[in-house]
Amino acid sequence: MEKMKLALLYADFKSDIDIIEKELIQALNSSSHMLNEASVHLVQAGGKRIRPVFVLLCAKFGQYDIHRLKHVATPLELVHMASLVHDDVIDDSNMRRGQYTVKAQWNNRVAMYTGDFIFARALQSLAHIENPLVHQVLAHTMVELCNGEVIQIEDKFQLNQNLKTYFRRIKRKTALLIESSCYMGALAAGVNKKDAIHLKRFGYFIGMSFQIIDDILDFTATDKELGKPAGSDLLNGNITLPVILMQHDRRIHEYVEKIQAGVLTEAERQNMLTLVRNSPAIDEAQRVSELYLQKALREIDQLPKHPMKRKLRDIAMFISKRDF
Repeated sequence: MEKMKLALLYADFKSDIDIIEKELIQALNSSSHMLNEASVHLVQAGGKRIRPVFVLLCAKFGQYDIHRLKHVATPLELVHMASLVHDDVIDDSNMRRGQYTVKAQWNNRVAMYTGDFIFARALQSLAHIENPLVHQVLAHTMVELCNGEVIQIEDKFQLNQNLKTYFRRIKRKTALLIESSCYMGALAAGVNKKDAIHLKRFGYFIGMSFQIIDDILDFTATDKELGKPAGSDLLNGNITLPVILMQHDRRIHEYVEKIQAGVLTEAERQNMLTLVRNSPAIDEAQRVSELYLQKALREIDQLPKHPMKRKLRDIAMFISKRDF
């Protein structure tokens, strides 16, 4: 049902998204058979393609040209894909979206080189865009993305971290890439500076809301819905908002200690999920996500009258209220 809603929201852009899909496959073409297989495996694993859609949506406020915009949307999606490949190595994850990860299907070395290859292809794809600010935005985003991943490693199993630490981490891990998608789409389409900044800020706020919902779903969704074990973030030592909001509950500390020692049983994982799902932390985290959503919607209100304002609002509401 939720996927049907997403398809309806994307319907206006279907032909252009198809162009971007073809561009992704072409960008991942390599003389190495193994790299080809690993890269195509990633494209076929699918994804919501949220970043390319935000590029297209925001470009509608300017001079829309899909044959120019595909060179912005493609590298942003490639950067996202590459970061996931590296994430799966760091977290030792075997499943993502119900399919084996590159590191599981091949090995860590192949996964790391595949991620590096995809990052390089992203830079090649963006070379078609002459605006130096677009290149600066992507470069800054990639640097901050890497910083965020390293900080996440440093923060593993740190239950006493504060909200500021968490928000800074998810900004780098997720929100900046969505912010850049909106901003780069606007820049590539020649949107005026004032509106481009509103679109950029919209992207940041909706990116924060999006990641908080992801962190909630990691506990509230089922293994099947997630395509990986529920609670995977905590199983990998990543302390997300629901757990931070429970840090004064001794029971969550006991589960984290068992995870860190590698002795958590399947029954204990289920009990841990029940504890988090039934705690006030879930509703509190959802309220935080809602605050970011409302900030995003206020940025839309600042934009001039345009048919795409409604579409931006609809997609923002969907990704902040989704249950998968």
